[in-house]
Amino acid sequence: MESSDAELDLQRSVQAVLRELSPQAPALQSNQGMWRWSLHKKVERDPGKSPVLVRILLRELEKAESEDLRHVIIPLLHTLLYVLTKATGITEELYRRTYNFCTRLLTLPAPYCTVALDCAIRLKTETAVPGTLYQRLVIAEQNLTSELYPYQERVFLFVDPELVSPSVCSALLLEIEAAQVQQTPEACMRHVVSHALQAALGDACHTSTLQSKLKACPRRALECYFHAVVAAVEQMASEPNPSREGHLERLEEIYYWLLGPAAAARGRCCGDPLKDPQPSIPLPSPHISFHLWTDEEQLWKELVLFLRPRSQLRLSADLEALDLQGLWPDRELARASMLSTDSGIERDLPMGADELPVPGSPEMERAGLQRKGGIKKRVWPADILMPACWDGPQGLHRRTGLPSGDGGMLPGVSRLHTARVLVLGDDRMLGRLAQAYHSLRKRETQKFCLTPRLSLQLYYIPVLAPEEPATSRHSELQELAAFLGRADPWYQNTVNTLCPAIHKLAEMPPSLDTSRTVDPFILDVITYYVRMGTLPIYFQIYTVKIFRDLSQGPAEDIFLTELKVDVQDSRLLKDGFSPRRKGAAEAPGAELSICYQKALLSHRAQVVTGSLRATGLVLKALPTSDTDGPGPPHAPHSAAPVTDHTCLNVSVTEVVKSSNLAGRSFSTVTNTFRTATFQIQSQDQRLLTLLLDKDGRRTYRDVVRIEVAPCPEPCSGTHKSRTSWLGSHQPEAEGTRAKPKPLLMPINTFSGIVQ
Repeated sequence: MESSDAELDLQRSVQAVLRELSPQAPALQSNQGMWRWSLHKKVERDPGKSPVLVRILLRELEKAESEDLRHVIIPLLHTLLYVLTKATGITEELYRRTYNFCTRLLTLPAPYCTVALDCAIRLKTETAVPGTLYQRLVIAEQNLTSELYPYQERVFLFVDPELVSPSVCSALLLEIEAAQVQQTPEACMRHVVSHALQAALGDACHTSTLQSKLKACPRRALECYFHAVVAAVEQMASEPNPSREGHLERLEEIYYWLLGPAAAARGRCCGDPLKDPQPSIPLPSPHISFHLWTDEEQLWKELVLFLRPRSQLRLSADLEALDLQGLWPDRELARASMLSTDSGIERDLPMGADELPVPGSPEMERAGLQRKGGIKKRVWPADILMPACWDGPQGLHRRTGLPSGDGGMLPGVSRLHTARVLVLGDDRMLGRLAQAYHSLRKRETQKFCLTPRLSLQLYYIPVLAPEEPATSRHSELQELAAFLGRADPWYQNTVNTLCPAIHKLAEMPPSLDTSRTVDPFILDVITYYVRMGTLPIYFQIYTVKIFRDLSQGPAEDIFLTELKVDVQDSRLLKDGFSPRRKGAAEAPGAELSICYQKALLSHRAQVVTGSLRATGLVLKALPTSDTDGPGPPHAPHSAAPVTDHTCLNVSVTEVVKSSNLAGRSFSTVTNTFRTATFQIQSQDQRLLTLLLDKDGRRTYRDVVRIEVAPCPEPCSGTHKSRTSWLGSHQPEAEGTRAKPKPLLMPINTFSGIVQ
């Protein structure tokens, strides 16, 4: 009876999560995102419910597959994989059913097949070697030293103190510190050992006795048990055909070694799952470092400090051979191979030391003309200029892709470090992140300091300052978050709904009762996002050339979401009309000459030039409605939207002059068009004011001319020399010359873009 009640309770929670994803059901803003969190908490408090929840989720997935309810497949897959990562006691038959289901989903289009493939790869190892996912996750996130699994991860939480209130900053910091106090290295090693033994032995493992024994162990003995378990799991997982029976035998030896044969047998006989339920083994939250973003170079500095302690690095032999701190790609990495001078003919082989040629002989004459060594050939590896983990597809931000993992830049070199950079704020904070990302990429063209070692993943949680009212200004500052919510419905339900909860948490007084256990809701959602959000959406970064004097060079800056141009000292029209005055000078705004390239589906270069009188204009890099974006989240699969290419949406407030019997009057009309590049210049004495990414700190005044274009990928000296060499040896037409690759900034979501 109790088991059926527990199953019904879990079934109701799963149905509540699915109702939130339904486009017909109205979503309650106060409860959005809570059902998923409460579902995972139920299993965390009672681990015995994990197999029941896995069966329920698998049944719902099979139902979604048969009824073609694709909008729930990715959320259910993420929920299922998150449960399996922490669960123990899952039967091999249940693992195989889940694996077979994921393989059936590989026939679906992206992103469904992409998420299903990732789940299938993880489940294949977990089926043969239970506990592998948990062990690897804890080792990487807690930076535990392991020779067999040397990967390390860290979450960098950046908050702009000018955009987020101090109460929110202090609340987040207190929650992070409270969680990390309990996550000492010793506690994490105990969790790894207990989880691995319980996952392999099942009911034969008396977890209470095991945990008591581990707590009483000194640090040195605990490390021995930890390394023994890690070695058993990793060595078995690395085999081409791992045997579950062999894995069980190896962990039984460790279990008897730890408890002793008599204690282990007594615990196995006395352990009754009904009377003595298995205690919960928590999955520690990742190591999160909290930073107030006050320095423009702060992101670069923190990433370098993350890699600096060489004594803790376990790099591959190829990477250790490189002097990464002083590495110049044009002088070192380009010399990757040498052409052999061996002809294969026996008489051309070099003579031994005792076979000296006779003076005046043909051999001596050839030795004088012989070229020393070999011909050094410059070789540019395919990914040396564009790191694989930062690469993105060609096109607009509405394209998605997979992070390329650990390899990809140099043969034999692995990126053992993963930096998950999470920013809190609004579109202004993302503008600062784009600046830091662009600066970091430019640095990497000079010295490959981070690229060979680091996989950089970017995350975003929208949080508005409390002084911002819930009006049109509210929505203006969250345009990118709204786009991510339309593109990925699971991001909308899980992340976009965090903003009210964060402010409510900040307003609550701190709890003085330290003995009471409090579930850290915000930290748990952040942890779920950075762990399961693996598919990025790429956003185009745009560069702006700003001329204050046409006789001098321009200043350069970038923007990610919006560029606003206003005419200085121009009167805004009231109700669309101006007071009647004489003379042409009464007209508001300024005379502007514009030149832009139309954004066409054919990608043909069609340049439009003209002049008009306007009071201002706005350039947006994001679509303003669902018709311009990726489509409704639950729309059926169809062709790509017509705007799926790099373009800017330009809105110009044009001044229209009209004459009637009452005199001359002026009205305004808004014209919109799409463009790939844009140039504008003031033709009279009126100067322009620029506002980048809605951030008042990034304002340029007294501007005469601006030029906007997609920001190109920063090029190193190697790329420039290669381009010039190819240009001199390949006389092709100007139109066939390769265009520079655009710089795209990835922001991770759960599924990328769901059409």
